[in-house]
Formats: sequence, C-alpha cells, structure tokens
Amino acid sequence: MAQLEHFTTPVDTVVDRMRALDEALPERDGLAVFNRVYLAVTEAVDRGIDGGRFADARTAITLDVRFAERYLRAVDAVTLDRRPPACWRPLFQFRRHPGVRPLQFALAGINAHIGHDLALAVVDTCRTLDCEPVDVEDEFDRVGDLLVSLEERIREDLMPGPDLLQIADPLTHLLGAWSLERARDATWTAARALWALRGLPDVAAEFTERLDTAVGFAGRMLLTPLPD
Repeated sequence: MAQLEHFTTPVDTVVDRMRALDEALPERDGLAVFNRVYLAVTEAVDRGIDGGRFADARTAITLDVRFAERYLRAVDAVTLDRRPPACWRPLFQFRRHPGVRPLQFALAGINAHIGHDLALAVVDTCRTLDCEPVDVEDEFDRVGDLLVSLEERIREDLMPGPDLLQIADPLTHLLGAWSLERARDATWTAARALWALRGLPDVAAEFTERLDTAVGFAGRMLLTPLPD
C-alpha cells in the first residue's frame, strides 16, 4: 500500500487542477467543455484504480498522470502566451466561436489528447517505469475502454435532439468522419513507432512533429463553424 500511496498523490493533483479550471472557466468556453469531459474521464480512471479494475495499478497511475500532464502543459502554455502543440491550437483558437457547438469542442479536445498526447504519454510511462510498450498495453486498453464508454455518453449528452439533427445537418457528417476507436488504434501504433525510434532522436522528433500537425488538422476540421 505504501508504494501505491506514492503514486496516488499526483492523480489527486491533476484532478485538483482540472476542477480548478472547471470553476474558473465560463461554461460555454470550448476549453471548459473539454475540461469537464476530461475531468470525468480522470475521475473514472481513479475510481477504476481504487476498485481494482487495473491489474497493474502502478502502471495505470503513471500512464494516467503522464497523460494528464500533457494536457495541463498545453493549458499552461496558452496561459503564459506561449504556443501550445499544434494538435491543441484549433481548440484554443475557436474556443469562443459562437458557430461551434459543444459536442465539437468535446471531440476536438479528445482528438488532440488521444491522437497526440496519449502516444507520447505511453513513451513517457515506459521511460518512467523502465519498461516496454507491451508492458503498458493492458492499462492502455482499459483506459481506452473507459474513454469509449464516456464518448458514447458525451454524444448522448451534447448531441442535439433528433428533431434538430437531420441527415443533412453538417454535424452529422462531422461526427461520422471521426472515431475514437480508430484514433486509439492509430495512437498505439504511433506509440510503438516512437519507442522504436528512441535511439534516433532526429527521426523521432520529425515523426512527433508530423503526428502533432496531422492531429491538429483533424481538430481544425472538427471545429468547422456550423449554421444554427
């Protein structure tokens, strides 16, 4: 138990940061919309760890914390007037746009965090624990399962009613163009590739930059302003 206590404190810290953001941001702010989603994810992972859902709690906690740190660093960068990673820029640029719907903000944030940050968090975790990606895969999959279930709830909570969401609604097409499960599969492949490239820092840096740019492009599409 003493070993687990060493790792649980950072989880509490990142949860506290997200709760503070939730209290400080206007409800309609795009960052606030995503932050509420991610806070729910982090709390669900924390409950899963406490409930024994993760066989390797140490790895699960490390992955959870390294993952959250990537998001919080992007927030800090914007607060300090620095450029966040390309994957996050669309959300920060369009966070107050009246033509972007809450569901778009939520999915754009999930896209940035899963598509880019999670791959790097897997590598961060392997370095922290001195292990291989295969040693993290079970916890990666369990976190992914939680994300998929929460994404379904998010769509239900933020989706316009059936009388508003018609087949011709542009939001219908945006939602059909992005899949969390496909993003998660691509992220695992990217994480393994980055780990394999760790001995080639220049190549790894180029790969990371291209991943960041591609995820940012997808996020920009997800945030296309739509007519009411």
